[in-house]
Amino acid sequence: MKVSIITAVYNNKEFIEDCIKSVLEQSYDNIEYIIVDGGSTDGTLDIINKYKDKISKIISEKDKGIYDALNKGIQLATGDIIGILHSDDIYAYKDVIKDVVETFKKENVDSVYGDLCYVSRNDANKVIRYWKAGKFNRNSFKYGWAPPHPTFFIKKEVYLKYGIFDLSYEISADYELMVRFLYKYQISSAYIPKVLVRMRIGGKSSKNLFTSIKRRIEDYKIIKQHQLGGFKVLIFKNLRKLPQFILRERNDI
Repeated sequence: MKVSIITAVYNNKEFIEDCIKSVLEQSYDNIEYIIVDGGSTDGTLDIINKYKDKISKIISEKDKGIYDALNKGIQLATGDIIGILHSDDIYAYKDVIKDVVETFKKENVDSVYGDLCYVSRNDANKVIRYWKAGKFNRNSFKYGWAPPHPTFFIKKEVYLKYGIFDLSYEISADYELMVRFLYKYQISSAYIPKVLVRMRIGGKSSKNLFTSIKRRIEDYKIIKQHQLGGFKVLIFKNLRKLPQFILRERNDI
């Protein structure tokens, strides 16, 4: 199976090289890597171009934000499976894509996801939160559950059938897409009980109080849009984060 991995980036020269290396160092050999740059001016493109011979497709042009960039990547992707790795983040180990593909084949599903670690912005080995996703249950969405989006791999045919990111959501389009795919259309999914991605804290959706409030507003609109319930779903969604800080002390991640 061919796997397309998409990275959207804008002015992130500090971490883009780590992201690129974590993709290029994957043991699985049938990977199409697509980088969509928003017209960076800080030297990000210079770093990307160091690896241009190993990157399948590079686009650099203005966009309407991260989800617009990711939509461009999805439309360009030719793989059977599509995964998204943000420019701040890295895969947790070299066999991540191999494990993902094997799970798709073994379980014969439409999507696969795993666990995620939030790590220090300046030290990817320092775990701040450990997001243990657990097995998929459709009704869990009503209690604030969702898989960690950076670990969520989806068959291209699902995007073709049910659509791409909804650009009316500036921060929570990833949540809306997962609710739409898994809850509304009930695509099948399998869980890998391993940390697949290390995500640096301080990304777009957690930069400041304003974006934090905006995310919750958008989350609530999504909850109502897909008839998950009311305000209590939003409360459950936020309460689910608390155990992640306790689990950070695990030493096997």
